[in-house]
Amino acid sequence: MKKNFVGMLLLCLCLRLWSWGEQGGAPRVDSGAVGSRIVTAELGWRYERAEGAEAAAPGEDMPCLPAETATPASPAETPAPPESSPAPDEPAPLPTESPAEAAEETLSPAPTPRALSFSKDTVTNRTAQTLDLEALRRESLSQRLPAGEAQILILHTHGTEAYTMDPGHTYAESDAYRSTDTACNVVRVGDELAAALSEQGLRVIHDRTLYDYPSYTASYARSAAAVEQWLRLYPRIAVVIDVHRDALGEGETVYKTRWETDGESAAQVMILIGTGENGLAHPLWRENFKLALRLQDAMNAACPGLARPIDLVRERYNQHYTTGSMILEVGSSGNTLPEALRAVRSFGESAAPVLLGLREG
Repeated sequence: MKKNFVGMLLLCLCLRLWSWGEQGGAPRVDSGAVGSRIVTAELGWRYERAEGAEAAAPGEDMPCLPAETATPASPAETPAPPESSPAPDEPAPLPTESPAEAAEETLSPAPTPRALSFSKDTVTNRTAQTLDLEALRRESLSQRLPAGEAQILILHTHGTEAYTMDPGHTYAESDAYRSTDTACNVVRVGDELAAALSEQGLRVIHDRTLYDYPSYTASYARSAAAVEQWLRLYPRIAVVIDVHRDALGEGETVYKTRWETDGESAAQVMILIGTGENGLAHPLWRENFKLALRLQDAMNAACPGLARPIDLVRERYNQHYTTGSMILEVGSSGNTLPEALRAVRSFGESAAPVLLGLREG
């Protein structure tokens, strides 16, 4: 009996070692759980964890992704601004690529978005700051757009953010409401904004790099390094617009922002300004806010209903590099790409006169 017992014990041990070897000696990671955590971070905390990555040391583990995929690239590893970027005096080219295998794709099952129209309040103040909006409107703007040089930088910290698919606009998802296809995600929205501003005579650079792929973690650190590189090349860039799409929902309900232009459905846009109250130095945030207030007033005059309230938050979101930095949220995940394109073009056309008024000479 004793020999049989020892034999059975040895057999179980061998089987256990064989099983461990087959698994590679490490637990498996559920990619679906990873994607779930990314979406949860976006929906629940509005990129606040990404803002924290701005000050994180390279390689620090963040909760959005497992440690083995969470090591951010150091600023030195960030690719140099692409040589194919449009010259400052040329409109940004529209993408030539089409959605991969669009004919074979099927729409992902998703709930029908519920439409929202936001109030006409000027600001949603999530900070401890006291605002005298009328006094701020009377102050002059500090930004000066140089003549004959690059004036505006458009980029995308979360470039894979995409929209609700409709029959004419399908794409391969890299995660829920995300795609690396720049013909379908917010990079395409940035193309439209760059074209709208360039057509009015402004000198625009559009950086079409995806700073949130393949790793979402530390995307703000990577886009910060890119802004620094662009400012080294064009030190007089006065306005930096980080174009995103918002994510609005509650439980299983997905929301879309709603506006109408020329009888067609469109999204709304929201400017987000950070104060740095969470501990990151940002002494000139009011200059960013004054420009945002002026742009919102221009939208309200030219396109009533287009603008959501300015979102004033405690984070910094890389807005300390210029006195004309902002996040522009174009629509939400419940909106379609055509709705976002109509909205951002209307924003560009209403914002252009304000920006042209800041040119030197």
